[in-house]
Amino acid sequence: MNRRAFLISGVVLAAGDPPVQDDWQRIQRVVAVGDLHGDKDAFVAVLKMAGLIGEEEHWSGGSAHLVQVGDVPSRGPQSRRAFDFLMRLEKEAAAAEGKVHALIGNHDAGVIYGDLRNVFPEEYGEFRTPDSERLLAAAFEQEWTQLRRAGRLPSDPGALAWLKQSWFERHPPGFVEHRRAFAPSGFYGSWIRSHNAVLRINDTLFVHGGISPKYVAQSRRALNAAIRRELADPDRLLPGTATDTQGPLWYRGLSEGEVAGLESHLERVLRFHQVRRIVTGHAVTRTAIMPRFGGRVIDIDIGLSRFFGRPPACLVLEPESKFVLHRGVKVSLPDPPHENLVQYLKSIEAADEKPSPVSRLLRDMGTDQ
Repeated sequence: MNRRAFLISGVVLAAGDPPVQDDWQRIQRVVAVGDLHGDKDAFVAVLKMAGLIGEEEHWSGGSAHLVQVGDVPSRGPQSRRAFDFLMRLEKEAAAAEGKVHALIGNHDAGVIYGDLRNVFPEEYGEFRTPDSERLLAAAFEQEWTQLRRAGRLPSDPGALAWLKQSWFERHPPGFVEHRRAFAPSGFYGSWIRSHNAVLRINDTLFVHGGISPKYVAQSRRALNAAIRRELADPDRLLPGTATDTQGPLWYRGLSEGEVAGLESHLERVLRFHQVRRIVTGHAVTRTAIMPRFGGRVIDIDIGLSRFFGRPPACLVLEPESKFVLHRGVKVSLPDPPHENLVQYLKSIEAADEKPSPVSRLLRDMGTDQ
């Protein structure tokens, strides 16, 4: 694992973390929201629609539980604002005997361990201070000195100039402050690590990516502890659960794989965790909150952020009712044995602005319009 992202932060790595409660029962209202990707405004629109916040953006959801399934940062200009908003809501909900569960997604983990491929310059800009230029220059000199001592710098002056220019293009003002804030013991990094990656509420399992066959017999506590432990120490990341494409932060099989080939695996997951359904994010649908396997898997990553441009939508689970709010319209989820996915999608299409991408999905399914 490349330790540069940790070294540049100058923050001492954290030690192990205590367990975090991962099982909540007899909760009367659960609202689940998909990936945010740096769009605090989209998140606010969803929460207002669901009645969890008021016009002043403070918690008004009482004892409800909000689950945000991860991927708060990357691909958008409001990552820091989204984190700050979540952190404030977490305190306000707790004061009202409610709860905010901010699950760890692959992008939340990535900004800790240095996978910055999808971080936009505007996200670094949120951390810019009057001292940013000096900090960048010092970070550059530190890395340049290390490369020179290792004999890894070219001798050609033109190549050296290009390398320097390229470095500063990849490290805009605010970069150093961003890396410090998201270091394992940094302000945002430590907050992310204080949460779970896998959570059970009532009869539903929530996870950013999914549970693959490789991890089908690992408990929630074991998975959560492994990911928190790895994010505290870069030496544990490879190999590790947090970076494993089959791990709960990355696996997409239940959201995108062939249903017929995964039925038995899904049944094993449901039995092991003693739940009726799994709610995932990570695999953006670009259309609607999508039930699969007869509603036993629900992908709620509709693509809320301006990067994807889909409308406010969330999943609501209550004792007597399971439904989606799509642009403020209540749409009942298909529920076995009376599943009607086509009718569900037509209701979403009717609630959408035109042209709706759901129309194309219905045509691809061979339905009559």
